[in-house]
Amino acid sequence: MSTIAENIAKVGARIREAAQASQHNLADIGLLAVSKTKPAAAIREAHAAGLRDFGENYLQEALEKQAELDDLPLIWHFIGPIQSNKTRPIAEHFDWVHSVDRLKIAQRLSEQRPAHLPPLNICLQVNVSAEDSKSGCSPEELAELAKAVAALPNLRLRGLMAIPEPTDDVAAQHAAFAHLRQLRDDLALDLDTLSMGMSHDLEAAIAEGATWVRIGTALFGARDYGQPTH
Repeated sequence: MSTIAENIAKVGARIREAAQASQHNLADIGLLAVSKTKPAAAIREAHAAGLRDFGENYLQEALEKQAELDDLPLIWHFIGPIQSNKTRPIAEHFDWVHSVDRLKIAQRLSEQRPAHLPPLNICLQVNVSAEDSKSGCSPEELAELAKAVAALPNLRLRGLMAIPEPTDDVAAQHAAFAHLRQLRDDLALDLDTLSMGMSHDLEAAIAEGATWVRIGTALFGARDYGQPTH
């Protein structure tokens, strides 16, 4: 079995090679370790190997891990679908939210962000593949949503996030990521973030300008969905 540290080194090499191949600045590309369903011990091991940014999809699971790991200087990203009744603990306990797709959710996060914390970093999730099963606003709705979210206090709109339809077709991967980049650029809102790319398609995402790649399986192995998710 590969250790988490070995996996981090392998993923880091892939990111470096992809950045070199596409002439993107390596310093602009963040590795977001997707730790959903993985125990706090795995996050501790990944932190010891140099990671500090961790993405969680399930609120209750994330809050339990945060409590267990509060001795570590970690940066927490919420990357899952958001229900209205979950916004307060997300606003209170996370540094980034990548999965905002409705103004109502953004307004609640803004209202519920504690005053002593810095603005909450926000990405708007866009459904670039028009999949019925996927969260995300439509590209057509994006400009109006982005303008409204950018005006909210206590939030900092950083950019866009997408989870394109999985495919082994490299050209299709590039097209989806290029679409998200173009949507961001068309907003003309001085946004610096593109959260896109996972274990199977990070190279295409980086080539098209990803600033966060969200990596789970390649770091921690296959996920265990046997435990309840929240």
